[in-house]
Amino acid sequence: MSLFGNDRYKWRETYFVLFRQEDHPSAEAVARALETGHNKVTNVNADTEGRFESATVQSSEDFSGMDVTFVAGEEVRDHVRELLKEFVKQTLTSEDAEKLNVLGECDSRFDIFHFEEVDSGGGEEEYLDPGALLLVIEQIAHLCRGVGIDPQSGSLLS
Repeated sequence: MSLFGNDRYKWRETYFVLFRQEDHPSAEAVARALETGHNKVTNVNADTEGRFESATVQSSEDFSGMDVTFVAGEEVRDHVRELLKEFVKQTLTSEDAEKLNVLGECDSRFDIFHFEEVDSGGGEEEYLDPGALLLVIEQIAHLCRGVGIDPQSGSLLS
């Protein structure tokens, strides 16, 4: 079940990990990599070849959850073209320039929908800690030799 349907969670932002189709990891490898520390991984789905399709990650200590889904096709190629146009205008470090080269070869993407676990009492306090999100991005990017993207800040991650 997606966190979108869970009243205890409020969507905050979406991050991306872009990668080459040939580096698409198995569902088992992704679940194992994400089941670290205080993360709980559920609803793991794979395609017929065992490659990762989707999962839900919950981190109660960070008051957060994530739905991770696989996307491929023209939508991803269009996204990569737009990102390349944006990043070419920026002054990049040599490390970021290297990531940009990898980005140009990407044709697949994991969307990471980040949610905040909200106070059921209706309080307005925010407890969200981005630690679990950053770990998920890092682990997935490492598995698929991909590039993490924070679209809100326009940053290359991992």
